Amino acid sequence: MFRFEESFILWFLIFIPFCFLVFHLSNKWKQSQIEKVGDYKVFSRLFPNWSLKREWLKASLLLIAMSMLLISWANPQWGNRKQKIKAKSSDVIIALDISQSMLATDISPNRMERSKFFLNELIKKLRGDRIGLVYFAGSAYLQMPLTNDYASAETFIKSANPTQAGTQGTVIADAIEMAQSIFSDDKAAQKALIVISDGENHESEAIEAAKTALENGIFVFTIGVGTTEGSRIPIVEKGKRVYKTDRSGNPVTSALNVSMLKDIAEAGGGQFYSLDQTMSALNKIDREIDKLEKQEVEQRSFTDYNSYFQYFLFLAILLLTIEYFISNLSNRNRSWKSIFGI
Repeated sequence: MFRFEESFILWFLIFIPFCFLVFHLSNKWKQSQIEKVGDYKVFSRLFPNWSLKREWLKASLLLIAMSMLLISWANPQWGNRKQKIKAKSSDVIIALDISQSMLATDISPNRMERSKFFLNELIKKLRGDRIGLVYFAGSAYLQMPLTNDYASAETFIKSANPTQAGTQGTVIADAIEMAQSIFSDDKAAQKALIVISDGENHESEAIEAAKTALENGIFVFTIGVGTTEGSRIPIVEKGKRVYKTDRSGNPVTSALNVSMLKDIAEAGGGQFYSLDQTMSALNKIDREIDKLEKQEVEQRSFTDYNSYFQYFLFLAILLLTIEYFISNLSNRNRSWKSIFGI
């Protein structure tokens, strides 16, 4: 099986034809400038050793060498060995709060963006485990079922925003119940639910839901986003940035509810972590999930690849060396030393 390890680099190859075009237009411009001050044929007789063909040869060698360098950088690989492996993994569902309160700017740039950054880093640590995504605000929404497709998970997280919520609010209980329904048909001995929220949930159902989840082998971890001092919530209305107000017109201040999130985590047999301590929280959650009893997933193919970038790198260096020693002058009435610019 053939592949490029860094295939996105090949997009730069589209500039090579453009460079050829620029060189051609440059030569046309030079010729037009010469014709403005005199006849081009006279110029050719005055400089009989100058060769347009050699100019083209040097330019072609240089641009082909650049193409080889780009291909080398992309690292072409060929798979030469396949084997079947058995992997053990945990099942983890991430429940992300997408309510408007996550737009509060008490942490920079805002709670939502910081949560996205945290979750992208968390997914990197969870590679090898199956992950699912649940969004919640006034109710919970299944965004992605359990899967090993980490690229899709990162794409979903990147696009998360409060406009995806049908109703506003912070109903953590619904998110926990949604996770239980996703896990219900799964055979994993132990599972994990990671809730990332500012905790503005004022209903006791979330604690009861966490207790029920634990009874079903689901450990609930909570990540607190924001500060206890809180801040106002910026929203966009009619194209203008304003702050959210209550029914009386007073500005709404959203603050991190640490006690609620701690109670939920305790009831769910997990731990509470603060997003302020990003790396510490990531490492601790990773260790906690490693402790969970794993399940053996179905066999999957693994391909071992050999890299062949060095051949293209060699060709690029060879072409650049040849280009360096070729003179742009014709070899008529010239010695080999003068042809190579010596």
